[in-house]
Amino acid sequence: MMQQEDRIGGDEVDETDLESFTSAPHRDAHRLRAHFSGMVRQRAYIFGGDGKYYNKEWDLVEGTGKEFCWYHVELPKGNHKLSQSAQHLIDALCPPLKLQDILSLVSNGPFCGHVDGALVFRVNSPGPASSSFTFKIAARITENSVITVSLGRVPRLGFSPIGQSLLSEVPSVDSPSYYRGERKERSGIVIEEHVLEFLLTMNHSEEADNPVPSSVSNLVVHIIDTHVDQLQDVVTKLEIELDAVELEMDRGGFAMKKQMLDDRRFPKLHLNLQRLLQVIAHGEQVFPRVKEKCSTKPWFLAEDINSLEELIGRLRRLKENVGFIANRVTAIQAGLDSWQAEQINRKLYYLSFLSIIFLPLSIITGVFGMNVGGVPWTGQDKPELGDGFRNVMYICLIMLFLVLSCFGFPALYSRIASWWGMRAMKRSWSLNRRSFQKRPNIVQERRGYLRL
Repeated sequence: MMQQEDRIGGDEVDETDLESFTSAPHRDAHRLRAHFSGMVRQRAYIFGGDGKYYNKEWDLVEGTGKEFCWYHVELPKGNHKLSQSAQHLIDALCPPLKLQDILSLVSNGPFCGHVDGALVFRVNSPGPASSSFTFKIAARITENSVITVSLGRVPRLGFSPIGQSLLSEVPSVDSPSYYRGERKERSGIVIEEHVLEFLLTMNHSEEADNPVPSSVSNLVVHIIDTHVDQLQDVVTKLEIELDAVELEMDRGGFAMKKQMLDDRRFPKLHLNLQRLLQVIAHGEQVFPRVKEKCSTKPWFLAEDINSLEELIGRLRRLKENVGFIANRVTAIQAGLDSWQAEQINRKLYYLSFLSIIFLPLSIITGVFGMNVGGVPWTGQDKPELGDGFRNVMYICLIMLFLVLSCFGFPALYSRIASWWGMRAMKRSWSLNRRSFQKRPNIVQERRGYLRL
C-alpha cells in the first residue's frame, strides 16, 4: 500500500514499510519522528490537482497553486486518557498549529466552525478509546491543505497504486468443476472462505480503487465518505452477527441461552448500539453545517456539495437501520427473558407438585403428633382426656372456615354487587317501559304532514 506511515516511538522501520515506501514515487524522503512512546501513525501526501499524488515529508507546509497537501494523524486505540491524545497531537502538529487548533480537533462531541481562519469540524464520540463503537474523525481545512485526525485505522482512507485491487480479479472457488464427467480446472484467483467472509462485511472498495482527488473539495468528500463507510461496516457486521444468533436460538440449546443470559450479551450490545447512534447523530448535526459553510467557499466545487448532500442522506438511512437493529436486539432479549421466566415457572410447578404430595402427609403427622389426649389409635382412651383432641379439631375447623371466608369474601361480594346492579337495571327498564306506554299519542297531522 503506497503511503507514508511514520511510526512514532521506534528507532527502526519494518522492511515491509520500507518496501512500500520505495514502491511509490517520492518527491522528498520521509522522516521518522520519535518524540514520545506509542503507535501514532502519520501520513503525508501532496496532490498535483491533475490526478497524481506523491508521498512527502511531515512538514505541515501548505501547497501552492493547484497543489494541496494532506496530513493525517492516526491515534492509537487503547485505554488512554483524552489528555494523552492531546499530547500526541501537540507533538505531531505543533508548530505551526496553536493550542486552540489542537483542542478543536481532539475534544469530544460535535463541532463545526472556523478556528484561526480555517474550517474545523469533528465527530468525536465519548467513550473508551479501546471500544469498537467509539469513533473519532476531525479535520482542519484550508484552501491548500487538509489536516485530519482519526482514532485507529479508517478503512479506505489512504491511497494505493491502481491495479493492485483484489476486487478487480476474476474469482474462483476452491473445488474443481466437472463437465461431462471430466474434471475441469477453473481459471481465476482462488478466494478463501475467511477472505470471502471479510469481503462480505465491506460496503466499499479497497484503497487501490480510490480515485485520486483533484481538489480540496474532493478530498473532504473522500474523508467523510470513508467515515460513513466505516459506520456502515460496523452495522453490517452487527446484522451478520444477529442473523447467526437468531439461527442458534431457533435451533434451541439450554446451555447456549443460559450462557447468553449470564454474559449479559444483549444488554451490552444495546449499549454499544446507543453509542453508535450517538456517533450518527453527531454526524447529522455536523455534516449539514459543513456543507453550508463549504458552499460559501469559492474553491469548493458544486458537484462536491451534491456529494455531501448524498452522504448526509446515507447517514440518515444508516440511523434508521441502526434503529431496526436495536429493535431486533430488544426482541431477542425479550425472547430470552420469556424463556428464563418459563424455566422458572417450570421449576415452581415441580416444587408445587411436590408440596401437593407431601401436604397430606404433613397434615397426618401433625394431627397424630399433637400433645393432647384423646388422639385415636394412640392408647389415650382415658375419659378425662377424651375432649382434648375433639376441641383441637373444632379450633382447626373454625380457623379453616375463617381463612376460606377471607379468601372467598371478595368474590362473593363482587357476585352480589353485580346481581344487585342487574336487578336495579331491569327494574328501571320496566318502569321506563310502563311510563312510555301511558304517554298520549304525540303524532299529529297538520296540512298533509306528520309532525312528531
